Amino acid sequence: MANPVIYLDYQATTPCEAAVVEAMAPLWNEWFANPASRGHRPGLQAAAAVEQARQQIAALLEVAAPELVFTHGATEANNLAIKGLAEAELERGGARRHLVTLATEHQAVLAPLRYLSRHGFALTVLPVGRDGLVEPEQLQAALRPDTLLVSVMAANNEIGVLQPLGAIGALCRKHGAYFHCDGAQAVGHMALPLEELGIDLLSFSGHKLYGPKGIGALVVRAGVTLLPQMHGGRQEQGLQAGTLAVPLIVGLAAALQLCCSDQQARIQQLAQLRDRLWQGCQALGDVQLNGAATPRLAHNLNITVNGVDGNALHRTLRRHLAVSSGSACASGSPSHVLQALGLSRQQAAASIRFGLGRHTSTSDIDSACTLLQHCVEQLRHH
Repeated sequence: MANPVIYLDYQATTPCEAAVVEAMAPLWNEWFANPASRGHRPGLQAAAAVEQARQQIAALLEVAAPELVFTHGATEANNLAIKGLAEAELERGGARRHLVTLATEHQAVLAPLRYLSRHGFALTVLPVGRDGLVEPEQLQAALRPDTLLVSVMAANNEIGVLQPLGAIGALCRKHGAYFHCDGAQAVGHMALPLEELGIDLLSFSGHKLYGPKGIGALVVRAGVTLLPQMHGGRQEQGLQAGTLAVPLIVGLAAALQLCCSDQQARIQQLAQLRDRLWQGCQALGDVQLNGAATPRLAHNLNITVNGVDGNALHRTLRRHLAVSSGSACASGSPSHVLQALGLSRQQAAASIRFGLGRHTSTSDIDSACTLLQHCVEQLRHH
């Protein structure tokens, strides 16, 4: 029997925890009614399950329940936040047409912003330093009287660095711009005090925090007006269309509850494992860390292995190790995030993103180091 593959790609997706599956179970075929069917008891029970989950998630995020809008994931939430805000500005006859983001954002942010830039909006894409961080002074210089939105993710999905959200939020407030934050990699994994950070719109996704795929949410702070991006129904305060996925919503709440309950212990444990992995990687020689060592997600490590062909590296590793060279959404193209840090396409291709998770063990880390050493030695002496 073949040895099992060691899974170290938790930033692409996480396993759905057994307790989350259990919480969803009765909602598939016992309490299966449409929550919009308020004319009978089963529909009211489904609606109550949705509202209970909404209250639970809102309490964990320290926001008001009406500020939480369920979506099918962070990508849809990002589109609703960015395009919905821009279209609302157009509809009310506002004059703000300037958008700001970073070169290292996920394509789920960059693509809708670029779409708007082709339809009358001006887009500024700020560079980052070699550490992957934006300098608040850069943002300050980029902001204009007509800046409508600044979109900066909390934690980068490839290099794990944590942007200075508090400073960004303060600048947005000072200039009257809205602050959208893609929190897909951060929610459940780190503290995100939205009020303190000045975040107006926060996107996140269930499958990044040990919940089900196909569900996410957008926090829309009071006073922020959006236009819907899907038409055909008036669900979610008129911002969504379509029947709500009650089991997935309940699963999202259960997953976030679990993440918040073990967050601090998990951060400490995964930081120790990540540092152990980094020590093993350094033993290979001619290996560089991509992005700032701190501030960084405890469960992320991104390295470039010099002196090897990237395609050969990943082709050899995939037999025993589930890792990636960048975002799962990039379809194998060299990472735009790493290139924004100044790496060449060849260096980006020879990079490895390790995403550790709740079920990663010391044995997994040690085995990964051994596998990596064997692979790199083979390729360098080929």
